[in-house]
Amino acid sequence: MSTQAARPDSSYPSRDDATPAGWVVGLSLFAGILMIMTGVFNAIEGLVALFQNEVYLATPRYVFAFDLTTWGWIHLLLGIAVMAAGFGVLSGRIWGRVVGIAVTALCMLANFLFVPYYPVWSLLLIALNVFIIWALCAFDRDAANAV
Repeated sequence: MSTQAARPDSSYPSRDDATPAGWVVGLSLFAGILMIMTGVFNAIEGLVALFQNEVYLATPRYVFAFDLTTWGWIHLLLGIAVMAAGFGVLSGRIWGRVVGIAVTALCMLANFLFVPYYPVWSLLLIALNVFIIWALCAFDRDAANAV
């Protein structure tokens, strides 16, 4: 039996020797900017529902058939909350990340329920929200501090 088999291969860096990748910090920046963009998109969606509600399709037999004014306020308030959490993420606050995941999940649910009114826009925002949640959950704070 060879003693070389007992030693780790030196051609690969060990987990302890590896320097954190630059993507760790970039991921937080990506999530924060995407949250601000999604917040703006949701706020626009809400303002359109409040002031120009004839843009959206009226669905009389939909289970969650709220008045478009109600949907407008829901999207406007969620958009503002997502933007605020996005600024919190960009400033490096842990509350921004936690609040961001929660508010983005609520925003994703609201857009899912809004699909019958404006399907393409709602599905686009759902996809952006999935990327935001992924970026916020994949961020490693210890690795970012080591950079």
